[in-house]
Amino acid sequence: MVVKDELTKLGLHYTVVELGEADIMENITEEQHDQFKLALLKSGLELMDDKKAVLIQKIKNVIIELAHYSEEPLTINFSDYLSQKLNHDYTYLANLFSEVQGTTIEKFLITHKIERVKELLVYDELSLTEIAYNMHYSSVAHLSTQFKKVTGLTPSYFKKLKDKRRSMLDEV
Repeated sequence: MVVKDELTKLGLHYTVVELGEADIMENITEEQHDQFKLALLKSGLELMDDKKAVLIQKIKNVIIELAHYSEEPLTINFSDYLSQKLNHDYTYLANLFSEVQGTTIEKFLITHKIERVKELLVYDELSLTEIAYNMHYSSVAHLSTQFKKVTGLTPSYFKKLKDKRRSMLDEV
């Protein structure tokens, strides 16, 4: 809404305003650009001019959406999914992401999946088997191996630490 309001104040017309993207119908002057950028900064938002930075952010958004909010398993490889979603060759996306972020798309995805697994373990509503299924791991063993590789802990030990900390807080 902030983006739409600021575009309207500047007399600019838009066709689409979505998370991280706005299509403006007319050519924007340098003065309008600067005013828009300043208005967004005042609202805690950032105008991203660099097309590569925008693409990196889109990659991150797809991964975060997939790891934290998607319930449906992918029916195609993640690389194909990302390529289709962003209309770019996966090799280009992977090279750009690695160059700018200093990590691979795969590691970024795994990190976010493990963060989601940690949340689910802390909520303590699902068994490890259910978590593995919901997070689209092929097995509990695969999830456990990846979890330990990222955190240095097994999922069950992580859960015990959380329980121990909670019981110590109860004693206060």
